[in-house]
Amino acid sequence: MSVIMSLIYQGDPAGVERYAAENPEKMAAIRDHAAEHGLIAHRFYGAEGQILVLDEWPDAESFLSFFAHMEDEIRPIAEAAGVTGEPQPVFWRKLETGDDYGWGA
Repeated sequence: MSVIMSLIYQGDPAGVERYAAENPEKMAAIRDHAAEHGLIAHRFYGAEGQILVLDEWPDAESFLSFFAHMEDEIRPIAEAAGVTGEPQPVFWRKLETGDDYGWGA
């Protein structure tokens, strides 16, 4: 079963959007490389002073391998948002609770 990976950065979400608008080819290259490592789904989200990266991967190892290969290409996105700390990925497994709704449940 796949895992959801979350990364939370303290920073300016508008900086991520600016970087993406100014560097669409770099964003696409990172995404394409992630897909080659098994990425199933990916989104950035923003809130006041926070950036959330939310991905679905086949397993934690697939993400960790991708991130190790692409860290130098990912770092400028974080820098554009004023991120100073190193985020720690959290891997989530789906709980079987019998009350699924939406997303193809």
